[in-house]
Amino acid sequence: MSSFWSIWISVITLGTILGCFLLLRWCLSNKTGIGEGEDMHHEFDGIVEINNQLPRWWTILFYICIIWAVIYLILYPGLGNFKGVLNWQSSNQNIRSLAESKAAVEALKSNGMISQYDREVAAADAAFAPIFDAYYKKPITELAKDPEALKIGQRLFSQNCSQCHGSDAGGQRGFPNLTDNDWLYGGTPEKITETIVNGRQALMPAWIDSLGEKGVKEVITYTLSLSNRPDLDPALVAAGKEKFVNCVACHGPDGKGNHAFGAPNLTDQTWLYGGTEKALIETVTHGRNGVMPSFKNTLGEKKIHLVASYIYSLSQPN
Repeated sequence: MSSFWSIWISVITLGTILGCFLLLRWCLSNKTGIGEGEDMHHEFDGIVEINNQLPRWWTILFYICIIWAVIYLILYPGLGNFKGVLNWQSSNQNIRSLAESKAAVEALKSNGMISQYDREVAAADAAFAPIFDAYYKKPITELAKDPEALKIGQRLFSQNCSQCHGSDAGGQRGFPNLTDNDWLYGGTPEKITETIVNGRQALMPAWIDSLGEKGVKEVITYTLSLSNRPDLDPALVAAGKEKFVNCVACHGPDGKGNHAFGAPNLTDQTWLYGGTEKALIETVTHGRNGVMPSFKNTLGEKKIHLVASYIYSLSQPN
């Protein structure tokens, strides 16, 4: 914060407190010329106004609030660039990565400063570590049937995964639905855990240069035939089948995909970026580049174990 804004905030803050004090003092003085407890000669609906001071308890409460405000500003940040005598701050500021956050925590510790957020995180880790340890010892297939474990997994999912996959894990365009049995890399507990721990980097190259617009159209028509789309041009289907050889390495000769590459099954009706002809032409023409980040450092293996259990449970019959 620049010196100008620091001074500006300090002047407004201290001026407001001083103004409240002066206003209180002014209200405690009798400037009406009418004696204490006398009639103010104001009457409405039979109610007569009497010249009385503020209640004593109310006045004391105002003084306490003013004194507390001054003490607070001395102890804690609040006056521009002044950090307070306790060197307290709510969290590590201007953090852009986990590495920066860890470095900031260590720097605060070495300087004797207190971060409220870091203190709360440490307290939470100490309180909940035994719970996570106990769940980590159980297999995912067992936790997927444990209501209490699933509640924790759902909360972790909501905090870390719902931004992309939705609060109900139903996914959205470009982000897989986690509630069905269509898995790009496999839906076993081990594969789900592997995906969350290491993240995924999916790449489909653009084919416009290799196939041309006509070739893309033919491949798309053949691809649509794999999922039994009606009213397709047989000539385009036949031509596309010949050119589909370019896709076999990832999607397989039958178009049913390959978990090793994260290549989707093209014979069902599940489409990550949309299953219309227009959407498929866009995919083949320009390619796709999907990224899921690794959560190993963000959550740790024990919390990931619970998240994986929750995700696994979503695609299992009740």
